[in-house]
Amino acid sequence: QVQPVESGGGLVQAGGSLRLSCAASGRTFNTNVMGWFRQAPGKEREFVAAISWGGSLTYYADSVKGRFAISRDNAKNTVYLQMNSLQPEDTALYYCAARPKSWSGPLTVANSDEYDYWGQGTQVTVSS
Repeated sequence: QVQPVESGGGLVQAGGSLRLSCAASGRTFNTNVMGWFRQAPGKEREFVAAISWGGSLTYYADSVKGRFAISRDNAKNTVYLQMNSLQPEDTALYYCAARPKSWSGPLTVANSDEYDYWGQGTQVTVSS
C-alpha cells in the first residue's frame, strides 16, 4: 500500500503561483510513476502531469504545458507540482496518484485507471 498526501493548495490571484507537494508513505517502491490529476466542480477528473521514477520522463496536459512543472525527490518520497501563471480555469481539487508499473508512454500515464493509489486532494482556487 502507498498513501499519498497532498499539500500546498490555497487561494491565489490570477497570474500567481503555487507549489503542490505530495508525500508518499508506505511501500514507496510502488511509486514508479507519479501523476497529478484535477477535478473541477461539475467536471470529470482530468490529467495534469506525470513523472517517471528517475524524473527523466515527464508528460503534461496541453492546458498546463509551459506553465506547470512536475518534479520529484525520491529521497524524500515526495513529488511536486510547480504551478505558474495560474488562471481561474485552473481552479480544482488536485490529486496526487501513484502507479506501481513503470513508464509506458504518455497515453498510459495520462489515464487515471493506470494509477492504484490516490491522495485525498488539495484545493486550488484561482480568483480573477
